[in-house]
Amino acid sequence: MTNLSTGISNIAYLKNEVIRLAEKNGFNEPCYKIMLDYTINNLQSSGLGEKYYGYHNIDHLLEIPLGTLLVGDSKQISNLSSEDLKYLFVSAIFHDFEPNKIIDKPSEDNVLNHLSSDHIIKNLITQSGTDFDVIKAIILRTAYPWTGKLKENGEKSMQKCFEHSKITKNNPEKQEHYVWLGWLLSVIDRMTSYALGDFSKAMHVAKMNSHALGWHPELLVQRSVAYFDDLVKNELEISDLVLRCLSKEMSDNFMKNIQSFTELRDQEIKIQNDFANKKLKFVTKMEHMKIKQDIKFINHLNSIFLQLPRPLRFNENNFIESLTDSETVLTTLRLNTLDGSIIGFAKGGPLENYKLRSEINDLNHGKRNTIFLEPIAVNMGYWGLGAGHRLRQSFLMQAHTMNYDYLTSFAFRDVIASRVNGMEKAEFVTKFDPERWDYYRVTL
Repeated sequence: MTNLSTGISNIAYLKNEVIRLAEKNGFNEPCYKIMLDYTINNLQSSGLGEKYYGYHNIDHLLEIPLGTLLVGDSKQISNLSSEDLKYLFVSAIFHDFEPNKIIDKPSEDNVLNHLSSDHIIKNLITQSGTDFDVIKAIILRTAYPWTGKLKENGEKSMQKCFEHSKITKNNPEKQEHYVWLGWLLSVIDRMTSYALGDFSKAMHVAKMNSHALGWHPELLVQRSVAYFDDLVKNELEISDLVLRCLSKEMSDNFMKNIQSFTELRDQEIKIQNDFANKKLKFVTKMEHMKIKQDIKFINHLNSIFLQLPRPLRFNENNFIESLTDSETVLTTLRLNTLDGSIIGFAKGGPLENYKLRSEINDLNHGKRNTIFLEPIAVNMGYWGLGAGHRLRQSFLMQAHTMNYDYLTSFAFRDVIASRVNGMEKAEFVTKFDPERWDYYRVTL
Protein backbone atom coordinates (compact mmCIF):
# COMPACT_ATOMS: atom_id res chain seq x y z
CA MET A 1 0.00 0.00 0.00
CA THR A 2 2.99 2.30 -0.26
CA ASN A 3 1.53 4.11 -3.28
CA LEU A 4 -1.14 5.53 -1.02
CA SER A 5 1.09 6.55 1.86
CA THR A 6 1.23 10.15 0.75
CA GLY A 7 -0.78 12.44 -1.43
CA ILE A 8 -4.03 11.71 -3.19
CA SER A 9 -4.87 8.30 -4.54
CA ASN A 10 -5.49 7.53 -8.19
CA ILE A 11 -8.28 5.59 -9.83
CA ALA A 12 -6.17 3.08 -11.78
CA TYR A 13 -4.09 2.07 -8.76
CA LEU A 14 -7.12 1.73 -6.50
CA LYS A 15 -9.03 -0.36 -9.03
CA ASN A 16 -6.08 -2.72 -9.55
CA GLU A 17 -5.65 -3.15 -5.78
CA VAL A 18 -9.36 -3.92 -5.36
CA ILE A 19 -9.25 -6.53 -8.12
CA ARG A 20 -6.03 -8.06 -6.74
CA LEU A 21 -7.46 -8.45 -3.25
CA ALA A 22 -10.82 -9.66 -4.57
CA GLU A 23 -9.13 -12.46 -6.52
CA LYS A 24 -6.92 -13.28 -3.54
CA ASN A 25 -10.08 -13.84 -1.50
CA GLY A 26 -11.66 -16.08 -4.12
CA PHE A 27 -13.87 -13.56 -5.89
CA ASN A 28 -12.71 -14.52 -9.37
CA GLU A 29 -16.01 -14.35 -11.27
CA PRO A 30 -16.18 -11.72 -14.06
CA CYS A 31 -19.16 -10.04 -12.39
CA TYR A 32 -16.95 -8.23 -9.83
CA LYS A 33 -14.77 -6.51 -12.44
CA ILE A 34 -17.91 -5.62 -14.38
CA MET A 35 -19.43 -4.10 -11.22
CA LEU A 36 -16.38 -1.88 -10.75
CA ASP A 37 -16.24 -0.85 -14.42
CA TYR A 38 -19.97 -0.18 -14.51
CA THR A 39 -19.96 2.05 -11.43
CA ILE A 40 -16.79 3.92 -12.50
CA ASN A 41 -18.14 4.58 -15.99
CA ASN A 42 -21.50 5.74 -14.64
CA LEU A 43 -19.93 8.20 -12.23
CA GLN A 44 -17.52 9.52 -14.86
CA SER A 45 -20.30 10.05 -17.38
CA SER A 46 -22.29 11.86 -14.68
CA GLY A 47 -19.44 14.32 -14.03
CA LEU A 48 -18.37 12.68 -10.77
CA GLY A 49 -14.81 11.88 -11.88
CA GLU A 50 -11.43 13.34 -10.96
CA LYS A 51 -12.52 16.98 -11.39
CA TYR A 52 -15.66 16.58 -9.30
CA TYR A 53 -15.65 18.80 -6.23
CA GLY A 54 -17.28 16.42 -3.77
CA TYR A 55 -16.45 13.74 -1.24
CA HIS A 56 -18.46 10.90 -2.77
CA ASN A 57 -16.41 10.61 -5.94
CA ILE A 58 -14.77 7.68 -7.75
CA ASP A 59 -11.87 7.58 -5.28
CA HIS A 60 -14.37 7.02 -2.47
CA LEU A 61 -16.24 4.43 -4.51
CA LEU A 62 -13.01 2.41 -4.80
CA GLU A 63 -11.45 3.12 -1.39
CA ILE A 64 -14.32 1.57 0.57
CA PRO A 65 -14.31 -1.80 -1.28
CA LEU A 66 -10.53 -1.75 -0.84
CA GLY A 67 -10.84 -1.12 2.90
CA THR A 68 -13.46 -3.86 3.13
CA LEU A 69 -11.22 -6.41 1.42
CA LEU A 70 -8.25 -5.42 3.58
CA VAL A 71 -10.34 -6.01 6.73
CA GLY A 72 -11.54 -9.37 5.44
CA ASP A 73 -8.13 -10.45 4.16
CA SER A 74 -6.61 -9.92 7.62
CA LYS A 75 -8.51 -12.97 8.97
CA GLN A 76 -8.68 -11.14 12.30
CA ILE A 77 -12.47 -11.40 12.67
CA SER A 78 -13.39 -14.92 13.67
CA ASN A 79 -17.12 -14.62 12.89
CA LEU A 80 -16.54 -13.09 9.41
CA SER A 81 -16.93 -15.86 6.85
CA SER A 82 -15.94 -15.78 3.19
CA GLU A 83 -19.63 -15.46 2.37
CA ASP A 84 -19.91 -12.50 4.76
CA LEU A 85 -16.97 -10.82 3.06
CA LYS A 86 -18.66 -11.30 -0.31
CA TYR A 87 -21.77 -9.51 1.00
CA LEU A 88 -19.64 -6.71 2.44
CA PHE A 89 -17.65 -6.36 -0.80
CA VAL A 90 -20.71 -6.10 -3.06
CA SER A 91 -22.41 -3.70 -0.62
CA ALA A 92 -19.27 -1.56 -0.47
CA ILE A 93 -19.18 -1.20 -4.26
CA PHE A 94 -22.75 0.08 -4.40
CA HIS A 95 -23.25 1.71 -0.99
CA ASP A 96 -23.05 5.30 -2.33
CA PHE A 97 -23.94 4.60 -5.96
CA GLU A 98 -26.13 7.57 -6.89
CA PRO A 99 -24.91 8.93 -10.28
CA ASN A 100 -27.88 11.27 -10.79
CA LYS A 101 -27.83 12.84 -7.33
CA ILE A 102 -28.54 16.54 -6.83
CA ILE A 103 -26.49 16.90 -3.63
CA ASP A 104 -23.24 15.17 -2.72
CA LYS A 105 -24.32 13.58 0.58
CA PRO A 106 -25.90 10.29 -0.45
CA SER A 107 -29.43 9.32 0.38
CA GLU A 108 -29.53 5.60 1.12
CA ASP A 109 -33.16 5.46 -0.05
CA ASN A 110 -32.22 7.07 -3.37
CA VAL A 111 -29.25 4.70 -3.72
CA LEU A 112 -31.51 1.69 -3.23
CA ASN A 113 -34.17 3.03 -5.58
CA HIS A 114 -31.47 3.46 -8.21
CA LEU A 115 -30.11 -0.05 -7.65
CA SER A 116 -33.61 -1.54 -7.75
CA SER A 117 -34.40 0.09 -11.09
CA ASP A 118 -31.08 -0.82 -12.71
CA HIS A 119 -31.48 -4.27 -14.24
CA ILE A 120 -27.77 -4.53 -15.06
CA ILE A 121 -26.80 -4.06 -11.41
CA LYS A 122 -29.48 -6.46 -10.16
CA ASN A 123 -28.26 -9.07 -12.62
CA LEU A 124 -24.64 -8.57 -11.54
CA ILE A 125 -25.60 -8.96 -7.88
CA THR A 126 -27.46 -12.17 -8.75
CA GLN A 127 -24.35 -13.43 -10.59
CA SER A 128 -22.28 -12.84 -7.44
CA GLY A 129 -24.50 -15.26 -5.53
CA THR A 130 -25.65 -12.67 -3.01
CA ASP A 131 -29.22 -11.86 -1.99
CA PHE A 132 -30.34 -8.45 -3.26
CA ASP A 133 -32.54 -7.70 -0.24
CA VAL A 134 -29.72 -8.49 2.18
CA ILE A 135 -27.38 -6.21 0.18
CA LYS A 136 -30.00 -3.46 0.49
CA ALA A 137 -30.25 -3.98 4.27
CA ILE A 138 -26.47 -3.74 4.71
CA ILE A 139 -26.36 -0.53 2.66
CA LEU A 140 -29.18 0.97 4.73
CA ARG A 141 -27.11 0.44 7.89
CA THR A 142 -24.28 2.64 6.48
CA ALA A 143 -26.44 5.76 6.95
CA TYR A 144 -24.73 8.33 9.17
CA PRO A 145 -25.30 9.46 11.83
CA TRP A 146 -27.13 6.32 13.03
CA THR A 147 -29.31 8.23 15.47
CA GLY A 148 -32.79 9.71 15.78
CA LYS A 149 -35.17 9.70 12.84
CA LEU A 150 -32.49 8.47 10.42
CA LYS A 151 -31.91 5.37 12.55
CA GLU A 152 -35.62 4.83 13.16
CA ASN A 153 -36.48 4.96 9.45
CA GLY A 154 -33.41 2.90 8.54
CA GLU A 155 -34.36 0.10 10.93
CA LYS A 156 -37.91 -0.03 9.52
CA SER A 157 -36.57 -0.24 5.95
CA MET A 158 -34.05 -2.92 6.93
CA GLN A 159 -36.80 -5.00 8.51
CA LYS A 160 -38.78 -4.87 5.25
CA CYS A 161 -35.70 -6.09 3.37
CA PHE A 162 -35.24 -8.95 5.85
CA GLU A 163 -38.90 -9.98 5.45
CA HIS A 164 -38.50 -10.08 1.64
CA SER A 165 -35.35 -12.22 1.77
CA LYS A 166 -35.62 -16.01 1.94
CA ILE A 167 -32.31 -16.02 3.86
CA THR A 168 -33.43 -13.79 6.72
CA LYS A 169 -37.24 -14.12 6.88
CA ASN A 170 -38.28 -15.36 10.30
CA ASN A 171 -34.63 -15.72 11.26
CA PRO A 172 -33.74 -13.13 13.95
CA GLU A 173 -30.23 -14.54 14.37
CA LYS A 174 -29.43 -14.05 10.66
CA GLN A 175 -30.98 -10.60 10.72
CA GLU A 176 -28.88 -9.56 13.70
CA HIS A 177 -25.74 -10.82 11.95
CA TYR A 178 -26.39 -8.79 8.79
CA VAL A 179 -27.17 -5.69 10.88
CA TRP A 180 -23.76 -6.18 12.48
CA LEU A 181 -22.16 -6.51 9.02
CA GLY A 182 -23.81 -3.23 8.04
CA TRP A 183 -22.38 -1.56 11.12
CA LEU A 184 -18.94 -2.93 10.29
CA LEU A 185 -19.21 -1.56 6.74
CA SER A 186 -20.36 1.81 8.10
CA VAL A 187 -17.20 2.11 10.22
CA ILE A 188 -14.97 0.92 7.37
CA ASP A 189 -16.67 3.57 5.22
CA ARG A 190 -15.76 6.34 7.68
CA MET A 191 -12.22 5.19 8.51
CA THR A 192 -10.62 3.90 5.31
CA SER A 193 -9.97 7.19 3.50
CA TYR A 194 -8.23 8.58 6.59
CA ALA A 195 -6.04 5.49 6.91
CA LEU A 196 -4.84 5.31 3.31
CA GLY A 197 -2.43 8.23 3.49
CA ASP A 198 -0.69 10.94 5.48
CA PHE A 199 -2.18 14.19 6.79
CA SER A 200 -2.19 15.89 3.38
CA LYS A 201 -4.41 13.10 2.09
CA ALA A 202 -6.59 13.23 5.24
CA MET A 203 -7.00 16.99 4.98
CA HIS A 204 -7.94 16.69 1.29
CA VAL A 205 -10.63 14.16 2.21
CA ALA A 206 -11.86 16.34 5.09
CA LYS A 207 -12.15 19.38 2.81
CA MET A 208 -14.14 17.43 0.24
CA ASN A 209 -16.38 16.06 2.99
CA SER A 210 -16.78 19.53 4.46
CA HIS A 211 -17.96 20.80 1.10
CA ALA A 212 -20.37 17.87 0.71
CA LEU A 213 -21.93 18.72 4.08
CA GLY A 214 -22.02 22.46 3.37
CA TRP A 215 -19.68 23.44 6.21
CA HIS A 216 -17.96 26.80 6.16
CA PRO A 217 -14.13 26.43 6.08
CA GLU A 218 -13.95 27.79 9.63
CA LEU A 219 -15.85 24.71 10.88
CA LEU A 220 -13.81 22.09 9.03
CA VAL A 221 -11.24 21.29 11.71
CA GLN A 222 -13.61 21.68 14.66
CA ARG A 223 -16.17 19.29 13.19
CA SER A 224 -13.51 16.87 11.96
CA VAL A 225 -12.21 16.57 15.53
CA ALA A 226 -15.77 15.96 16.78
CA TYR A 227 -16.29 13.39 13.99
CA PHE A 228 -13.24 11.36 15.02
CA ASP A 229 -14.03 11.76 18.71
CA ASP A 230 -17.49 10.30 18.15
CA LEU A 231 -16.07 7.44 16.10
CA VAL A 232 -13.38 6.30 18.53
CA LYS A 233 -15.46 6.82 21.67
CA ASN A 234 -19.04 5.84 20.77
CA GLU A 235 -18.10 3.11 18.31
CA LEU A 236 -14.91 2.00 20.01
CA GLU A 237 -15.59 -1.74 19.67
CA ILE A 238 -15.89 -1.69 15.87
CA SER A 239 -13.33 1.04 15.19
CA ASP A 240 -10.71 -0.84 17.24
CA LEU A 241 -11.61 -4.02 15.38
CA VAL A 242 -11.11 -2.32 12.00
CA LEU A 243 -7.77 -0.85 13.09
CA ARG A 244 -6.55 -4.28 14.19
CA CYS A 245 -7.40 -5.64 10.75
CA LEU A 246 -5.44 -2.97 8.87
CA SER A 247 -1.68 -2.90 8.37
CA LYS A 248 0.48 -1.15 10.93
CA GLU A 249 1.17 1.59 8.38
CA MET A 250 -2.52 2.24 7.84
CA SER A 251 -3.50 2.11 11.51
CA ASP A 252 -0.59 4.46 12.32
CA ASN A 253 -1.77 6.79 9.54
CA PHE A 254 -5.25 6.91 11.03
CA MET A 255 -4.13 7.65 14.60
CA LYS A 256 -1.53 10.21 13.46
CA ASN A 257 -4.14 11.97 11.33
CA ILE A 258 -6.53 12.18 14.29
CA GLN A 259 -3.72 13.67 16.38
CA SER A 260 -2.86 16.17 13.61
CA PHE A 261 -6.47 17.39 13.44
CA THR A 262 -6.49 17.79 17.23
CA GLU A 263 -3.25 19.79 17.17
CA LEU A 264 -4.58 21.95 14.35
CA ARG A 265 -7.72 22.64 16.36
CA ASP A 266 -5.60 23.74 19.35
CA GLN A 267 -3.69 26.07 17.02
CA GLU A 268 -6.98 27.42 15.67
CA ILE A 269 -8.23 28.24 19.15
CA LYS A 270 -4.99 30.08 19.98
CA ILE A 271 -5.22 32.14 16.78
CA GLN A 272 -8.84 33.01 17.52
CA ASN A 273 -7.96 34.09 21.04
CA ASP A 274 -5.02 36.21 19.82
CA PHE A 275 -7.27 37.83 17.25
CA ALA A 276 -10.00 38.53 19.80
CA ASN A 277 -7.42 40.04 22.18
CA LYS A 278 -6.06 42.19 19.33
CA LYS A 279 -2.66 40.50 19.38
CA LEU A 280 -3.25 39.74 15.70
CA LYS A 281 -4.74 41.80 12.91
CA PHE A 282 -5.07 41.35 9.14
CA VAL A 283 -3.51 43.68 6.58
CA THR A 284 -4.15 43.39 2.84
CA LYS A 285 -1.48 44.32 0.32
CA MET A 286 -1.56 44.63 -3.45
CA GLU A 287 1.56 42.89 -4.72
CA HIS A 288 3.60 44.20 -7.65
CA MET A 289 5.76 42.49 -10.23
CA LYS A 290 9.09 42.66 -8.39
CA ILE A 291 7.95 40.66 -5.39
CA LYS A 292 5.99 38.25 -7.60
CA GLN A 293 9.30 37.17 -9.15
CA ASP A 294 10.95 36.42 -5.80
CA ILE A 295 11.41 32.65 -5.44
CA LYS A 296 10.83 32.58 -1.65
CA PHE A 297 7.63 34.57 -2.13
CA ILE A 298 6.49 32.23 -4.93
CA ASN A 299 7.20 29.08 -2.92
CA HIS A 300 5.36 30.43 0.12
CA LEU A 301 2.28 31.32 -1.91
CA ASN A 302 2.41 27.95 -3.62
CA SER A 303 2.38 26.19 -0.23
CA ILE A 304 -0.83 28.07 0.66
CA PHE A 305 -2.26 27.39 -2.80
CA LEU A 306 -1.73 23.63 -2.39
CA GLN A 307 -3.99 23.68 0.69
CA LEU A 308 -6.93 24.20 -1.64
CA PRO A 309 -8.79 21.04 -2.70
CA ARG A 310 -7.48 19.94 -6.08
CA PRO A 311 -10.64 20.88 -8.07
CA LEU A 312 -10.20 24.49 -6.87
CA ARG A 313 -6.58 24.87 -8.01
CA PHE A 314 -6.73 26.91 -11.18
CA ASN A 315 -3.55 26.99 -13.28
CA GLU A 316 -1.93 24.46 -10.96
CA ASN A 317 0.51 23.23 -13.59
CA ASN A 318 1.74 26.73 -14.41
CA PHE A 319 1.31 28.48 -11.07
CA ILE A 320 4.62 30.37 -11.32
CA GLU A 321 3.91 31.56 -14.85
CA SER A 322 0.42 32.73 -13.94
CA LEU A 323 1.73 34.50 -10.83
CA THR A 324 4.32 36.47 -12.78
CA ASP A 325 1.96 37.30 -15.65
CA SER A 326 1.71 41.09 -15.99
CA GLU A 327 -2.11 40.83 -16.16
CA THR A 328 -2.41 38.85 -12.93
CA VAL A 329 -3.89 40.72 -9.97
CA LEU A 330 -2.59 39.54 -6.61
CA THR A 331 -3.64 40.60 -3.11
CA THR A 332 -1.98 39.06 -0.07
CA LEU A 333 -3.22 38.88 3.50
CA ARG A 334 -0.50 39.58 6.06
CA LEU A 335 -0.29 39.56 9.83
CA ASN A 336 -0.12 42.89 11.66
CA THR A 337 1.93 44.90 9.12
CA LEU A 338 2.42 45.29 5.37
CA ASP A 339 5.64 43.33 5.74
CA GLY A 340 4.16 40.71 8.06
CA SER A 341 3.82 36.98 7.44
CA ILE A 342 1.60 36.05 4.51
CA ILE A 343 -1.28 33.79 5.54
CA GLY A 344 -3.51 34.00 2.45
CA PHE A 345 -4.05 35.54 -0.96
CA ALA A 346 -6.58 36.39 -3.65
CA LYS A 347 -5.46 35.95 -7.26
CA GLY A 348 -7.05 36.44 -10.65
CA GLY A 349 -6.81 37.94 -14.08
CA PRO A 350 -8.65 38.43 -17.37
CA LEU A 351 -11.36 35.85 -17.96
CA GLU A 352 -9.71 34.94 -21.25
CA ASN A 353 -6.64 33.62 -19.39
CA TYR A 354 -8.65 30.78 -17.83
CA LYS A 355 -10.05 27.53 -19.12
CA LEU A 356 -13.30 27.04 -17.26
CA ARG A 357 -15.74 24.15 -17.27
CA SER A 358 -17.24 23.42 -20.67
CA GLU A 359 -20.77 23.96 -19.33
CA ILE A 360 -20.03 27.68 -18.79
CA ASN A 361 -21.00 29.98 -21.63
CA ASP A 362 -19.94 33.42 -20.45
CA LEU A 363 -21.18 35.94 -23.01
CA ASN A 364 -18.43 38.35 -21.98
CA HIS A 365 -15.62 35.97 -22.91
CA GLY A 366 -13.47 37.66 -25.55
CA LYS A 367 -14.61 41.19 -24.68
CA ARG A 368 -11.73 41.78 -22.20
CA ASN A 369 -14.16 43.39 -19.77
CA THR A 370 -14.22 40.68 -17.07
CA ILE A 371 -11.74 39.68 -14.37
CA PHE A 372 -11.88 36.17 -12.94
CA LEU A 373 -11.20 35.67 -9.22
CA GLU A 374 -9.76 32.26 -8.38
CA PRO A 375 -10.87 30.53 -5.14
CA ILE A 376 -9.33 32.42 -2.23
CA ALA A 377 -6.52 30.58 -0.44
CA VAL A 378 -6.03 31.01 3.33
CA ASN A 379 -3.90 29.02 5.75
CA MET A 380 -5.80 26.59 7.94
CA GLY A 381 -6.51 28.15 11.30
CA TYR A 382 -7.34 31.63 9.98
CA TRP A 383 -10.78 30.98 8.49
CA GLY A 384 -13.77 32.49 10.28
CA LEU A 385 -12.00 35.70 11.24
CA GLY A 386 -12.95 37.68 8.14
CA ALA A 387 -9.81 36.74 6.20
CA GLY A 388 -11.63 35.65 3.05
CA HIS A 389 -13.92 38.68 3.13
CA ARG A 390 -10.99 41.09 3.50
CA LEU A 391 -9.18 39.54 0.55
CA ARG A 392 -12.23 39.53 -1.67
CA GLN A 393 -13.12 43.16 -0.94
CA SER A 394 -9.55 44.27 -1.63
CA PHE A 395 -9.54 42.34 -4.91
CA LEU A 396 -12.90 43.86 -5.92
CA MET A 397 -11.57 47.37 -5.30
CA GLN A 398 -8.46 46.68 -7.38
CA ALA A 399 -10.56 45.26 -10.23
CA HIS A 400 -12.71 48.37 -10.16
CA THR A 401 -9.69 50.70 -10.37
CA MET A 402 -8.46 48.70 -13.39
CA ASN A 403 -11.71 49.54 -15.19
CA TYR A 404 -13.09 46.04 -15.43
CA ASP A 405 -16.86 45.98 -15.89
CA TYR A 406 -17.43 42.58 -14.30
CA LEU A 407 -15.93 40.08 -11.89
CA THR A 408 -16.72 36.38 -12.10
CA SER A 409 -15.84 33.54 -9.75
CA PHE A 410 -17.13 30.39 -8.08
CA ALA A 411 -18.77 30.13 -4.66
CA PHE A 412 -21.26 28.07 -2.68
CA ARG A 413 -24.80 28.52 -3.92
CA ASP A 414 -26.07 29.88 -0.60
CA VAL A 415 -23.24 32.43 -0.49
CA ILE A 416 -24.03 33.66 -4.00
CA ALA A 417 -27.72 33.82 -3.15
CA SER A 418 -26.97 36.07 -0.17
CA ARG A 419 -24.96 38.36 -2.46
CA VAL A 420 -27.74 38.41 -5.04
CA ASN A 421 -30.22 39.37 -2.33
CA GLY A 422 -27.80 41.81 -0.69
CA MET A 423 -26.14 45.03 -1.76
CA GLU A 424 -23.92 43.50 -4.44
CA LYS A 425 -24.92 43.51 -8.10
CA ALA A 426 -24.44 39.75 -8.27
CA GLU A 427 -26.12 37.16 -10.47
CA PHE A 428 -25.90 33.44 -11.13
CA VAL A 429 -24.39 32.53 -14.49
CA THR A 430 -24.17 28.73 -14.31
CA LYS A 431 -25.28 26.38 -11.52
CA PHE A 432 -23.66 23.00 -10.93
CA ASP A 433 -25.26 20.05 -9.17
CA PRO A 434 -24.55 18.13 -7.01
CA GLU A 435 -21.58 20.29 -5.97
CA ARG A 436 -23.67 23.46 -5.57
CA TRP A 437 -20.40 25.28 -6.30
CA ASP A 438 -21.69 27.78 -8.86
CA TYR A 439 -20.29 30.31 -11.32
CA TYR A 440 -21.50 33.87 -10.74
CA ARG A 441 -20.96 37.44 -11.97
CA VAL A 442 -20.69 40.76 -10.16
CA THR A 443 -21.19 44.07 -11.96
CA LEU A 444 -18.46 46.44 -10.76
